Amino acid sequence: MLDEGRSDAEILDFMEQSHYVSKEKALLGIDIAKRERDLLRDIHYEGGYSLYIGIPFCPTTCLYCSFTSYPIAAFRRQVDAYVDAVIKEMDYVAENFRDKVLDTVYIGGGTPTTLEPEQLDRLITALKSKFDFSTVKEFTVEAGRADSITREKLEVLYRHQVSRISVNPQTMKQETLDIIGRKASVEQVLTAYQLAREVGFDNINMDLILGLPGELEADVQRTIEKIVELAPDSLTVHSLAIKRASRLNQWIQENGVSMLHNTDETMKIAAAGAEKLGMKPYYLYRQKNMSGNFENTGYARPGKYGLYNILIMEEKQTIVALGAGSITKRVFPDGRIERCDNVKDVGLYIEKIDEMIERKKELFAE
Repeated sequence: MLDEGRSDAEILDFMEQSHYVSKEKALLGIDIAKRERDLLRDIHYEGGYSLYIGIPFCPTTCLYCSFTSYPIAAFRRQVDAYVDAVIKEMDYVAENFRDKVLDTVYIGGGTPTTLEPEQLDRLITALKSKFDFSTVKEFTVEAGRADSITREKLEVLYRHQVSRISVNPQTMKQETLDIIGRKASVEQVLTAYQLAREVGFDNINMDLILGLPGELEADVQRTIEKIVELAPDSLTVHSLAIKRASRLNQWIQENGVSMLHNTDETMKIAAAGAEKLGMKPYYLYRQKNMSGNFENTGYARPGKYGLYNILIMEEKQTIVALGAGSITKRVFPDGRIERCDNVKDVGLYIEKIDEMIERKKELFAE
């Protein structure tokens, strides 16, 4: 509607009357849409693409997680073969997209920093040798779990000029971390964050989840106060989503859904913390089965916005995805979107890497 030249008042009326959105949320949506448009003005929609690389290993699997992730301890012997397969998939993309502009690169998971320093180095060395990074506006690696972060790994990322990383606490309440099976302690989060600053990273994101089991407004307030003290560059505030494939479903049956507590007040506490850090909301999305029927909002300081985060949600640009369980999205000039996915199982992905490449060839044939 903004692109059509509609006024804020027209958009507000449409959101309130046609979609029953509250005035507060509609204004937030308009504000974010304007910011997104401005941030993406230099993105190459038709002549460009973004690249996602999935590392499907984690130290442990969190209670709420439904992503493709496998405990690294049980898969350690397969990691080198997995990196080999990803590099083979890279070869196809680098060759077939050499005439396209690469705008953003995102290594996610899982937890990419479950890889050993040498494996991280091998993966990113291959990546940067095969693709033209002179056009890349943002290179993100989701370090994520503090119990996977070491100085040596951070130095590998910094040496390869990774521009943005995440160190994700989810909460600063130790009892909650224990319940959700997130083995990284609050102390480890603080240490990992400090290490990242010492190594030289000046664009660090932190993820929080509101509505975690047993947490009340006071717990969220204490978490936000600690985040404000740390002063990250961006903050992604998630409302807990109850995924069918997660162990959280079983936990709810045993403990009751009333243990999940998310309210307008907790959302406002997080928003106030972001504002105190000089951050603005820059992307927003909703998922099914979110506690409190709220949304996920990304906040960032000026110049520290996560471009890939906007692109993956707004579906304005083709994103080529490598690795087990990843999904490539081709965006056509008429706005049509077609997808192809890689198998989730690590062993099958390695075994059938040629088939994964064939799927991409078919998607991009015309």
